Amino acid sequence: MMTGDEYRASLRDGRRIYYDGELVEDVTTHPRMQGSVDLIAAGYDAYADSGPEAFAEAYEAPRSSAELRERLELLTKWDTSLVTTLESLNALRTAAGRMGNDVYSSRIEDYIAWCQENDVRCVQTISDAKGHRNLSPAKQDDPDVYTRIVEERADGIVIRGAKLHISAAAVTHEMVIMPTKMMRPGEEQWSVACAVPMNAPGVIVLNTTVSPRLDELDEHPYSRTRSMPEGFVVFEDVFVPNERVFLCGEVEHSATFAHSLGLWQRAGGIAHMAENFDILVGLARLLAEANGTERINHIKDKIAEMVIHATLVRAGFEAAVTNVSTTPEGWVTPNELYTNAAKYFGAKEFPRMLSLIHDIGGGSIVTAPLPGDLANPETRPLVEKYMRTMEGVSGEYRTRLFHAVRDMTASDFGGWWQVAVNISGAGLYAQKLVTTKHYDMEHAKAAARRAAGLDD
Repeated sequence: MMTGDEYRASLRDGRRIYYDGELVEDVTTHPRMQGSVDLIAAGYDAYADSGPEAFAEAYEAPRSSAELRERLELLTKWDTSLVTTLESLNALRTAAGRMGNDVYSSRIEDYIAWCQENDVRCVQTISDAKGHRNLSPAKQDDPDVYTRIVEERADGIVIRGAKLHISAAAVTHEMVIMPTKMMRPGEEQWSVACAVPMNAPGVIVLNTTVSPRLDELDEHPYSRTRSMPEGFVVFEDVFVPNERVFLCGEVEHSATFAHSLGLWQRAGGIAHMAENFDILVGLARLLAEANGTERINHIKDKIAEMVIHATLVRAGFEAAVTNVSTTPEGWVTPNELYTNAAKYFGAKEFPRMLSLIHDIGGGSIVTAPLPGDLANPETRPLVEKYMRTMEGVSGEYRTRLFHAVRDMTASDFGGWWQVAVNISGAGLYAQKLVTTKHYDMEHAKAAARRAAGLDD
């Protein structure tokens, strides 16, 4: 098991990382990435201190509803790199079982065991550049806009292309690459799944981030423990050895990986929404109490609406981890119907949750004085005098409460979060499709015929 310092050292591996057009010499000291590295390092230290078996269990396939709940709830308590690792590896497991290909299944099992043994972090790497969205990969004017195989060798393959929206790519070790969609006959070169280390020759990562700068942490109590760089990953003729190739031209299985990852991404998504919606409800109530408005009817009604949204997402999560499916290998997966329905409902209602808390809190969510005003002995008395509301609600307390709500819902991170909730695990339409696919329509039709007196 790695310690935090060993994890930091593992990132100094010659990877080609760019931020805002400049090559990053060391991601562990870069002002916009060091905070993310420190978060992951703290997780490594916490697991290393708790014994060698503690984190290793997280890599194991869940074999009961209780273990599945434990794994998914674990994702809400640690950094994004752990989330992407477990989602990636569980997606590989799921795809291996669905393909029924002994060679690929063996390679996937060996790869997961290697990741576990070496205590590495992985990222799911799936969304292609896609070019003209209304054209298939074979009809694009540039064939590289979908990641593809450009050469097959006796010892492996060479891939070229780009993958977008890869959270935490710059600060993790491995990329689990999958096709972004179902491919058809004639599109074999784009039907590729494999694993590539971040420092492989030919890999370039361009980054954005909403992580606060190290001198802004006091103003960002929420995002400073959540933010990760977002990678735009380019593959310039990257060699992948055979043992790391999990799909090579089999178009009939190209969508298997995307569907498998979608299940685990959405399951992780509803676990996070259940946790974060509770936080939003709590913040809304704290704001109302600090403002002295908690007994006003329309404020009580808004909080009640938020409670219902949070409870229904939690109910979807509970249904997904209770009504599990068991694979032939003896491990369990979340229920597809409840996972997708809950993810759809939570993402669709998320803007409403934000609207309600903003209405409850008011304009100070985005205009409250900054931490420096509290630290300055000349301005602090002004903040204390005019931001307090009553006995027990100091100006500092109320100001810091506004900072937390702004950071979570109306900052750079807040904007990122709104987009991420909507599109992670594919957009809302994808969840509609999968929910409808797994819904028992024949049962519903039979019930309707009985109700209408048409069952004869």
